[in-house]
Amino acid sequence: ALFHLMCVWNVLIQFKPCSNDATGYGPIFEEEPLDIVYTKESPDRHISMNCRARANPAPTYRWRRDNWEIKLMELPNEHYSLVGGNLIINNPEEKKHAGIYVCVAKNMYGTVISKEAKVKFGYLEEFPDEERDPVTVKEGQGAVLLCVPPKRWPAEVTFRWIYNEFPVFLHPDKRRFVSQSTGNLYISKVEASDAGNYSCYVFNPQIGKGVYSKFIPLISTEEKKRYKADLVVKFPDTTAMLNYNVTLECFALGNPAPHIVWRKIGATDLPASAQVSMSGALLHLYNVQYEDSAGYECEAINQKWQDWHQAWLYVEAAPEWAVTINNTQKDIGSEHTMSCVANGKPVPYIRWLKDGYSYGKGELKFSSLTFEDSGMYQCIAENYWGIIYASAELRVIACAPTFELNPVKKYLLGANNGRVVIECKPRAAPRPRFTWTKGKEVLFNNSRISIMFDGSLEILNATRNDEGVYTCLAENDRGKANSTGTLTITEATQITVAPENTQVMVGEEVHLQCQASFDPSLDITFIWSLDFRVINFYLEWKHYERIMDSGELKIMNVQLRHEGRYTCTAQTVVDNVTASADLKVKGLPAPPGGVRVEEIRDTSVKLVWNQGADHGSPILGYTIQTRDFYALTEVDWKDASTSPTPLSGRSVMADVVDLYPWMEYEFRVYATNGFGDGEASIPSMKIKTWDAVPVVAPTNVGGYGGKDGELVITWTPVQPQYFYGKKFGYVVAFKPHDDVDWWYETISDPETRRYVHRDASFRVKSNDFQVREFQVKVKTFNSKGDGPYSLSTTVYYPRDVPSESPTDVYSRPVSSHEALVWWIPVKYWRKYDDTEPGANRIFVPASMNQTRLENMLPDSHYLIEVRAYNGAGVGPPSEHCEMFTKRAPPSVAPQMWRYISYSGKWLYVWWHHIPYDWFGNESFPLYYKVFKGILLCFI
Repeated sequence: ALFHLMCVWNVLIQFKPCSNDATGYGPIFEEEPLDIVYTKESPDRHISMNCRARANPAPTYRWRRDNWEIKLMELPNEHYSLVGGNLIINNPEEKKHAGIYVCVAKNMYGTVISKEAKVKFGYLEEFPDEERDPVTVKEGQGAVLLCVPPKRWPAEVTFRWIYNEFPVFLHPDKRRFVSQSTGNLYISKVEASDAGNYSCYVFNPQIGKGVYSKFIPLISTEEKKRYKADLVVKFPDTTAMLNYNVTLECFALGNPAPHIVWRKIGATDLPASAQVSMSGALLHLYNVQYEDSAGYECEAINQKWQDWHQAWLYVEAAPEWAVTINNTQKDIGSEHTMSCVANGKPVPYIRWLKDGYSYGKGELKFSSLTFEDSGMYQCIAENYWGIIYASAELRVIACAPTFELNPVKKYLLGANNGRVVIECKPRAAPRPRFTWTKGKEVLFNNSRISIMFDGSLEILNATRNDEGVYTCLAENDRGKANSTGTLTITEATQITVAPENTQVMVGEEVHLQCQASFDPSLDITFIWSLDFRVINFYLEWKHYERIMDSGELKIMNVQLRHEGRYTCTAQTVVDNVTASADLKVKGLPAPPGGVRVEEIRDTSVKLVWNQGADHGSPILGYTIQTRDFYALTEVDWKDASTSPTPLSGRSVMADVVDLYPWMEYEFRVYATNGFGDGEASIPSMKIKTWDAVPVVAPTNVGGYGGKDGELVITWTPVQPQYFYGKKFGYVVAFKPHDDVDWWYETISDPETRRYVHRDASFRVKSNDFQVREFQVKVKTFNSKGDGPYSLSTTVYYPRDVPSESPTDVYSRPVSSHEALVWWIPVKYWRKYDDTEPGANRIFVPASMNQTRLENMLPDSHYLIEVRAYNGAGVGPPSEHCEMFTKRAPPSVAPQMWRYISYSGKWLYVWWHHIPYDWFGNESFPLYYKVFKGILLCFI
């Protein structure tokens, strides 16, 4: 009896019907198990691994550990239990339950296995109990405190150091660095305040546990000798995963504390995603890409020496599907190929599973499918970084031919002298043999009639004699079936009036004719297309219109984009014919294409482009435009200087000259013909010109003497487009007028506009009756070299503050918020050391004797005074000038109506007066006036 049941089950599985309404399918995973790290300290005394698959009929589940099946059904198990498809491990033990698990889902259509999930037991051992030896170091020297972390899993932990007592943690800075690779604490130069006890603290975030070492005494002795930078933390060659983050470490000992600089070898800048932290010790690269793969260099610099280190960053990627597999239904005995392609680095290895068991590698080829080839197939791609699965069902079918779903059309139409195809597409497996009859006559292939591979019947040059009843007979080893249809021949459709080639100017209107003859028993439709794109008259009504009851096409307000080949298709249910004509549109030239930079120099580039269409008028010339990094808007393009000049209509390249060095540019080109300037090209890719020595010196160099030996030197900073390179700055030179030697100071901030030099010898002595003079000048520099100095300027160091005050101060109110002030000037004034900080101030050059005061309060009483100032301070005040600002204007507008005459030649206007302000806060209007329909009131 058992043998009988097994045989019946096997027959049911092997018989695959062809019906389309089959709803059964093999398992498809919806949830797969994940890697788990379990710790003994976990409050949960069980591990749950989830597995859920969708299938019809519902699947059954099994689990494997290290390729051995877990016996869940046959024997009771105190540790394992199955809930749905989920595996529960109670009271897990490392020796029994650590390993690689997979979930197996199965139904009558096949078996699939899940991706692998690792169960590991996490731990973090304690530090040894032995006391740590003290570290003795002299002040100014470097020190390294070794962590020597205990064994652990997972290996990813964070390191911190405790200073003297828990929980006082050391905060890394420019001098102190904690390596997250080794846990060691590095101090570039030890200071007296560093003395104390240190403990290495290790924390594992996945298991939530931390341990710390015995304290290590750090003893410092006095000596502050300087010594050179020495890199002691050096990142190794590193391999990172695509789209993940990576951190590179570099730290140096030295006194003074070294400064860390990072570079990407072969590039001017670090990647855009790069970020430097921990005072330069860490280089973070976020979301790394293949182009980030390169050599990286860290350089440690101090006043005694510089040290550097280079290593390589490699970027690789986990497998990712490029071509995968899909559920397929194939006829028994047919050929079939299954393949999948995965991208990744290293190149992924491809292998196959069938119903959960290994089935080959590379590509699967079937020369003659059998029922045994049916099942669930899984393509697996794996490399060092990961593994991915793709599943699909292959179903091999066999059935007798049937026309139930797709019979031969009952009534068929064909055009006289045309081609007729009568489709015959029954459902059958394996592929059937086809026989056609017309009435009782069996048809064979000849010069006009042929039976196609898919069973359809083709008739060429059909005539009325081909009318009749046609029957398709399909037969295979499972059975046979037939279907019948009646063929009627109609008159062929013919174009009688075809569209003609036409030329038209932009903005004009054109008509394209199209007429056709057709069988009167049929309906005809005219379809127009432009360059094989069917015209949508509903969406393009502004330009296209189809004349009713004809095939004529009207094109209104023709534009350049309407140029092309227009095709008229006259179509009936039986056949269609076409006729085409070219429409040429004359107008502005088309934009050039392929604009690109081929050579880059410091002040010029070689630009290349492809010529665009001239649109019926020869191109007279080209214009090149540039947009640099500091363009204010997207449309801020400027005409460029070129060589040669001008550019002829046959030009395809030119040198763009007079560019700024070290500037980001993009370029575009437009053509000109007899109709005017055409549309500009798509901008080129952005490029940066080479760097060069700066040639522009700061302007408005000047300054003044201040109090307590201050010499203030000022200048107008150079605009960024004149930096010409990186590391731009200023060199300030100054000297007393009678001295020979200049003093120099380097300013690295390009935005700086002021330098203050303090020297006690500059202070004015009581017996010094002369105003001291200084010569000052400023030049620029960048990484390529020094630029020119500005003109030398004389700066005067004053003996004292101004002793005179401005006279004849006079003011006049202009409005409720503004006033004008005049005075007779004194030739000094300064902004600092203000004795009246609560007053509002305006500073004007010494050459002016008037200014405008704005943002004043209406209807207010003001006292105005004028003072002179110089570098030493502010002089005495002038006599006070009193002034009252006007009241504020009315805050509401008149309410107005209007009346227009029937003739439209005059307009009558009336309005309500502004209400009187009884509180006196606003001025009362004196009269009203109308300007072109706008009512104004005057006060």
